[in-house]
Amino acid sequence: MFPKVSIIILNWNGWKDTIECLESLYQIDYPNYDVIVVDNASKNESIEKIKEYAKGEIEVKSKFFIFNPDNKPKKVIEYTTDGLESKNENLEKYENLDSDRKLIIIKNDENYGFAEGNNIAIRYALKTLKPGYVLLLNNDTVVDNYFVKELVTIGERDKSIGIIGPKIYYYDRDGKNNVIWFAGGKIGKWSGKTYHLGRDKEDKDIYDEIKECEYLTGCAILLRRNLVEQLKGFDSSYFAYYEDVDLSVRATRRGWKNVYVPTSKVWHKVSKSTTKRGKKFSPTTIYYITRNKILFMKKHKSKFRYILFIIYFITYRNAQMFMYLLLIEKDTTLLKKFYQGMIASKPFNKS
Repeated sequence: MFPKVSIIILNWNGWKDTIECLESLYQIDYPNYDVIVVDNASKNESIEKIKEYAKGEIEVKSKFFIFNPDNKPKKVIEYTTDGLESKNENLEKYENLDSDRKLIIIKNDENYGFAEGNNIAIRYALKTLKPGYVLLLNNDTVVDNYFVKELVTIGERDKSIGIIGPKIYYYDRDGKNNVIWFAGGKIGKWSGKTYHLGRDKEDKDIYDEIKECEYLTGCAILLRRNLVEQLKGFDSSYFAYYEDVDLSVRATRRGWKNVYVPTSKVWHKVSKSTTKRGKKFSPTTIYYITRNKILFMKKHKSKFRYILFIIYFITYRNAQMFMYLLLIEKDTTLLKKFYQGMIASKPFNKS
């Protein structure tokens, strides 16, 4: 049995990465999936270029695969945000096509962020496509041929597993593609900081055990349908960053397991949509990570633990970021965004 998987890719001005991701997906060894590209109101020619790719008019070059012209053109069905509830006459013909010959594009009327942008597609998929699983995938990734099959296999073995994630490598780390970016996640009990297990280590048969973990990154996660229906997807108030950590914690509290599967593999270009080349942080990243870390701790910690966190944050973390952003990065814009994120979280207001 191969339960249906709806694969959702969020695009924002990143069509070159998106079509490389799509080409790798359309070569996977899994027979029952749909691909949905959600465009978050891109300001460039993203939608046109993605449709050109679907027609077979753009040959995608990558060090990870050889372009396949034989599964094109693809049938493309387009929706606007407002039109998702209306019946599409082409859907019946679409459903009869092979998985690698079809594509759904949802054109959002504004940038809803990572959280709600994905939620829009999740709600559509659950209602219209009726999958057993929803798979969220960053557009700046390339996947292994067995990526989906390995995740689903583990999910089918244990119905208490709600979220399943792969081993994720850097797309290119100093010319290498075997350097780990994510092999399961931990959350700092008092700091709220997230930790990527295995990060920056060359994969020499390490982190090769299937295991439960505290959180899985939204870069690439398989979600069981029942879990998504129960938790209603991401908390959209996060916009971007920490929504995946929040989802993992909420899942655990409802009795679901978060499981890391090392035989499923992905390569990630890392923060292409928000960070300029050569910069560790962008203003957008600094603002939302700062704001959302505080929101996360406020939401999930007791009043006592939250007070201890705030004391840590406005003393040690504040001083640490001030020194780093002003003296090392020498970027007052980033420092300003750090403080704006802190203020926006309303840190002293915990109900």
